[in-house]
Amino acid sequence: MSNKVNSFLIPNVSSLPSDNKKAEQANALKQGDKSEFKGLVDQLSNNDLRQPQVTKKNVGEEVNVSAHAMKRLQERNIELDGNEYMKLKEAVSKLRAKGGHDSLVITNKAAYVIDVDKNTVVTAVDKNNMNENVFTKIDSTLFMM
Repeated sequence: MSNKVNSFLIPNVSSLPSDNKKAEQANALKQGDKSEFKGLVDQLSNNDLRQPQVTKKNVGEEVNVSAHAMKRLQERNIELDGNEYMKLKEAVSKLRAKGGHDSLVITNKAAYVIDVDKNTVVTAVDKNNMNENVFTKIDSTLFMM
C-alpha cells in the first residue's frame, strides 16, 4: 500500500526530458488540445474579478477591517465587495477632510462605524437591522448610497 501512495505523490522524474528540444516537444500541445492555463485566464477574464469598478475620484488610503468588524460581516452576511470597499475608502477621505474621527458610514448594504484616524472599520450592521440599532460615540455621519 505504501508503494501506491509514494508513486501517487512523487512523480516519476526519470522520464523528464534532459535537453531543451525534448522539453519543448514534451510540453507542446497536441492538435486539438487546449492549454489549461489559457482556459483559467479566459475564465477569469470573462468574470468581472479583475478590478472593482472605480471612478477617477481620489479615494485615499487603504481601509482596514478590525477582527471584530470581520466577525460582524460574517455573522450578518454582509459582502464587502470591491465597490463597497471603494465607497468606504472614499468616505474615509471625505470624513478626514471634514474633521471626522469616529464616524458612521451608511451605504445601500450596511452601516459601518469607522475609526477615521486609524483607517479602520470597527463594526458593521446589515441594512435590515440598521433601524433597530443605536450608534454611540460617533462624531459624524456620512451617507454613501
